[in-house]
Amino acid sequence: MLGKESKSAMKINFVIPCLLGLEKLIADEMKALGAENVVSENGRVLFSGDENLLARANICSRYAERIQILVGSFEAKTFEELFQGTKALPWEEWIGAYDAFPVKGYSLNSALFSVSDCQSIIKKAVVERLKSKYNISWFEETGPLYQIQFSIMKNQVSLLIDTSGYGLHKRGYRLESNGAPMKETLAASLCCLARLRPYHTLYDPMCGSGTILIEGAMLVNNMAPGVNRHFTAERWEKIPESVWNEERDRARSLALTDSQFVCYGSDIDERSLEVALANATRAGVDKYITFEKKDIKDFTPKSEKGTVICNPPYGERLLDLQQAELLYKTMGKRFPQQRGWAYNIISPSEDFEVFFGRKADKRRKLYNGMIKCQLYMYYK
Repeated sequence: MLGKESKSAMKINFVIPCLLGLEKLIADEMKALGAENVVSENGRVLFSGDENLLARANICSRYAERIQILVGSFEAKTFEELFQGTKALPWEEWIGAYDAFPVKGYSLNSALFSVSDCQSIIKKAVVERLKSKYNISWFEETGPLYQIQFSIMKNQVSLLIDTSGYGLHKRGYRLESNGAPMKETLAASLCCLARLRPYHTLYDPMCGSGTILIEGAMLVNNMAPGVNRHFTAERWEKIPESVWNEERDRARSLALTDSQFVCYGSDIDERSLEVALANATRAGVDKYITFEKKDIKDFTPKSEKGTVICNPPYGERLLDLQQAELLYKTMGKRFPQQRGWAYNIISPSEDFEVFFGRKADKRRKLYNGMIKCQLYMYYK
C-alpha cells in the first residue's frame, strides 16, 4: 500500500549511505516503500522517487542512517574542476535566497585530499550559482537548513543535501542507555536478518538498555520507527506539510494492533533493566516485553520455541578477552542445538565458534559502530 502522490510530485534522486553489510537490506526496504531505480553499491544505496517517498523513507526506514538528495555527480582532479562541476548543478531547485547551506564531507583516495579546501571551494561555487539566480550578493542564511554533504572517492564527486537532520537511529525512545549501546538501526537489522515474525518469542539474555527487544517488537508489529520524530526537510518550502501528515497517517494505519508477540529480556545490571523498561514504555512496546534480573548462566527459556538475538559484551567493548571467552563458553552451554530454536549473536571475535562450541550455520559480516563483527547464526 503506497501513499497517494501529491499533485506537484517531483522526481528526486536519493542516496542512503550504509554500513557495509546492510546494503541489500536497505535496498529491499526502499523497494518495499515504493522507491524506483534502486541500485546497491558498496557503502550506499541509490534510488528515486517523489516528495512523498522522501517523507516516507525518513518516517519508515528501520535500517538507514539518513536519507540524502543526490544533487549531482562528476569527476574532479583539480580544484577548478570541483568548482565548475559544483557551480553547474541546479542548487536553486532546493535552496532559497535566505536558506542556510553549510558544507561538510570527506575525500578518500583522491587527488583532492584536503577536506577543508574542498569544503570552501564547494561553498564558494554554490554561492556563485545562487548569486546568479537570485541577483543578490550576500546570503543571510537565516532560513531552513539545507546541509550540503560531499563525498569524493577515487576522484568521483557526489554532492548531496541531507533531509533527515540527526541520524535516523535516533527514534526518540532511548533517552538513556547502558555503557555500550547498539545503534537502533543495527538492532533492527539483526531482527530482520534473524527473520523475526509476530508468532516468534524473542529473547535477549544480555539486553542492556533493551534496544534489540524494542526494535524487534516495532519490526514485527510494523510500527514505523520515525513516526514520532521530526526531520530537517519538514521545514523546507518544497515539501508541503500535507505530505508529512499524509505519510505519518499512512504509517500509523499500517501498524498491527492485535499481535501476540512476546519478548523476554534479562541482564545482571538492575539499573540497565530500569532504563530498558523506560525506553520500551516510551517506544510504546512495553506490553510485549518482560524484563528480569538474571545472569546468562541462569538463562532458562519460557517457551518451547524461541529466537535469541544478543550483543554480548566483549574485549573491545566492556570485558577483557579472557572474560569474553568464558562468556562465550557459557552461552554455548545455555544455547543448545534443538528444534524450534534459533540463536543470533554478534561478536568481533573470529574465534567465537571455538569457545561457543560449534560452528555457525551462517555467518554475516557487519559493523557495530567502527568495530568489524560477525553475526553468528544458528538455526538448524
